[in-house]
Amino acid sequence: MKKKRSFLFPVILLCLVGISLYLFFGKSKTSAIDHADARNFKYPDTASITKIFIADKEGNKAAVERSKSGWMVNSKYPCRAEAILNLLEVIKNVEVSMPVPKEARNTVIKYLASSALKVEIYKGDELVKQYYVGHETDDSEGSYMLLTDVESGKNYEEPFACFIPGFKGFLQPRYIAKENEWRDRVVVNYIPPQMKSIQVRNYEAPADSSFSIELVNSGTFRLRNGSGKELPFDGSKMRQYLMYFQNISYEVLMTGRNKKLQDSLLAVKPFFTIDVTTTNGFKTDTYRFFRKAFTGEVNPELGVKYDYDPDRLYLNFDNGKEWALVQYFVFGKLLAGSNYFAPTSSVKK
Repeated sequence: MKKKRSFLFPVILLCLVGISLYLFFGKSKTSAIDHADARNFKYPDTASITKIFIADKEGNKAAVERSKSGWMVNSKYPCRAEAILNLLEVIKNVEVSMPVPKEARNTVIKYLASSALKVEIYKGDELVKQYYVGHETDDSEGSYMLLTDVESGKNYEEPFACFIPGFKGFLQPRYIAKENEWRDRVVVNYIPPQMKSIQVRNYEAPADSSFSIELVNSGTFRLRNGSGKELPFDGSKMRQYLMYFQNISYEVLMTGRNKKLQDSLLAVKPFFTIDVTTTNGFKTDTYRFFRKAFTGEVNPELGVKYDYDPDRLYLNFDNGKEWALVQYFVFGKLLAGSNYFAPTSSVKK
C-alpha cells in the first residue's frame, strides 16, 4: 500500500504541473511564430496610456489609472511619482536581448506559469499590450517575459530575455501588484493658508512644554503653552516651524501587517500627538506618535543604554485607520516644545 502511495504522489504532482502549464499556455498561438510580433513588448506612446493593470499569483491586483489629479491606484490612493516614472520608463524602452536558449526554455516557462506578473496596458478602453513578467535572467541584467497577441487573446509560445538599454538590473520590481506599495508616502503636507490651528502635546514632558498655534492670517499668529498662557515668540522660528509641515513622508506603511503590534500600541498612550485643524471645513487631522522598542540592532554609543529605538518610531494617522514606521530624522522637527519659539535674547555690548 505504501509503495502504491509513493508511486501515485509524483504522478499527481506531474499532473498538477501539466494542468498549470496548460492553463497558462493553453491559449498559445499554435501557428508559426512571427518573431517580430512575439518580441514587440515596448509601447512608446506612454502619454496615451490611461490604465495599467498588474496582477500577481498571490491575488494582489493594482489598477493604476491616470486621472485629472494624477495617477491613482485602485481608484483609492495617489501613486508615488517615482514608481509611475519607473514603470512608464520600462514600458516605453523595454527591449529583447535574446530568445531563451532551447535547453532553458521549459524551465523558464514553468517559472512564468507559477510566478509571473500579468500586465495589461490600456489606451482609453482599448487593450493595447499584454504580457507576463517573470524572474531575473541568469546575468541579472533583465527579466524573462512572454507576450500575448491582444487580437486573438493567445500567448506567443516563445519567451524572451528582456532589458532596458543603459540599465543593469531585473525589471519585475518595477511592476507592482500590491496596492500599498503604490501609495504616495507623503503623510503630512500643509501650507500655512491651509491651517487654522496646530495643537502639540508632549505627554512625557511638563504641561508647559506642550503648545498650540492659532493662525489668524498669513502673517499673524498666536502661541499658547499647554496651560493656555499666551507666549511671546520669534517670528522667524514660527514661520520656519510652519514650513516643516510640507511634504513629510513615512518610511514604511504598516497598516494590516501586524495586528498584534497595532493592538498593543493602542493599549498605551502615545508619547506625542499633533492635531492640525484645516481651514477647509475646520477638519482636524490627528497624528499620534508611539515609541518603538529598542531591538539592539544599533550598537549603543559610549555605553548609552536606549529605552527605545533612537532612529524610528510608529505613527498612527488618518483618523486612526493607518499605521506607519517613520524616522526621527524626518519627523523630529515637528516634535518641538514651546521653548523652541522663544525670542532670541539681545546681547548688549
